[in-house]
Amino acid sequence: MNAAGRLPALLREPAFRRYWTGQTVSLFGDQITQIALPLLAVLTLDAGPAQMGWLTAAGLLPNLLFSVHAGVRADRSGRRRHMMIAADLGRALTLASVPAAWALSLLGLGQLYAVAFTTGTLSMLFDVCNAALFVSLVPADRYVEGNSLLNGSRAMSYVGGTSAAGLLVQLLSAPVALLADTASYLASAWQLSRIHPTEPPAATHADGGLTAGFRHLGRSRILRGYYAAVTTLNLFNFAFQAVFVLYATTELGLGPGLLGAVLGCGAVGSLLGAVLTGGIVRRLGTGRAALLGLFAFPAPLALVPLAQGPVPVTAACLLLAEFGSGFGVMLLDIAGGSLTASLIPDTLRSRTAGAARLFGYGIRPVGALAGGWLGSAIGLRPTLWIATVGALLGLVWVLPSGTLRPARPTSTAVGPAD
Repeated sequence: MNAAGRLPALLREPAFRRYWTGQTVSLFGDQITQIALPLLAVLTLDAGPAQMGWLTAAGLLPNLLFSVHAGVRADRSGRRRHMMIAADLGRALTLASVPAAWALSLLGLGQLYAVAFTTGTLSMLFDVCNAALFVSLVPADRYVEGNSLLNGSRAMSYVGGTSAAGLLVQLLSAPVALLADTASYLASAWQLSRIHPTEPPAATHADGGLTAGFRHLGRSRILRGYYAAVTTLNLFNFAFQAVFVLYATTELGLGPGLLGAVLGCGAVGSLLGAVLTGGIVRRLGTGRAALLGLFAFPAPLALVPLAQGPVPVTAACLLLAEFGSGFGVMLLDIAGGSLTASLIPDTLRSRTAGAARLFGYGIRPVGALAGGWLGSAIGLRPTLWIATVGALLGLVWVLPSGTLRPARPTSTAVGPAD
């Protein structure tokens, strides 16, 4: 069998292959920015804890401010691919301004805040449009395969992209390393320009405006329960992440190298999850696999507050926790993404994605702030227990919602999913 015959079926289709290639390159580039931008703030501009908090918030704030409006704009324009290309080009130009200002000795924290806010806004717009473009390229009966390929690239970026990003920053400096992410956005825009799928038709004013996505989520028992569970999970998971590194280093005594190995184990778990989720979905069905993901993502993290004793023992607990959680998050993202894609009408895809993003992403800074406050008030280990149990309680939203029912494909009909 030749190499082409061994490719997954979707990758043998030129349009999806170009789309997937652009996404993959961009995901690897993103790992550079996630490391280089904070390091630039700390090492070059002497940013303190408060400034780092503002930098993180600047990147997340667009999800609260603009995601719903972006969904309306994308659905009504009907030209989502063009908007994604514009978002890629805008992100490339924005990031390129950083090494340019650094070379001219004009770089300041204000510019980094603006860069984080602008790239966050454009990334949000890209993702909202992507919800509709994906279904233009992937048949309904292959959503799981398509999501597995995209999330597999994301997992690979965690494994290889982070290491490559650290090496680039060390060899080239943080400002220059950002040019690699600029190139990745240009590559993504080029690949998107080479495909011409038939996108879902543009929505009209009669299809509803800002509240249409919220109304669709509210009318569907399945979507309502699923997104409520995911929002709860994100709230408590970000509370967990806010204190995890501090707990691992100060109370468990893990050094930077060992902590890096722990986090890398999570990336390996994610990669394995992306590979195996297709088989799990075929065996359990999309709904049951998504339900399993809602449990398998947070449950292994209970090993973190349970960890105690010598460093090798605590490190083993954390390695297992990160590996299991990484596997669970891929199961949740692939099965859950396929489930929701099958239940959203084509003319509402971007607006529903915007509404869901408002909840799922908007809650993250709230969780991080809550985790930091709880860690200061009651201690790190109790905070980790609260965060783990709270994340598991997200299942309460899903069990009575009918999520275990098989998902039905949705074409262009507008209306509730159930």
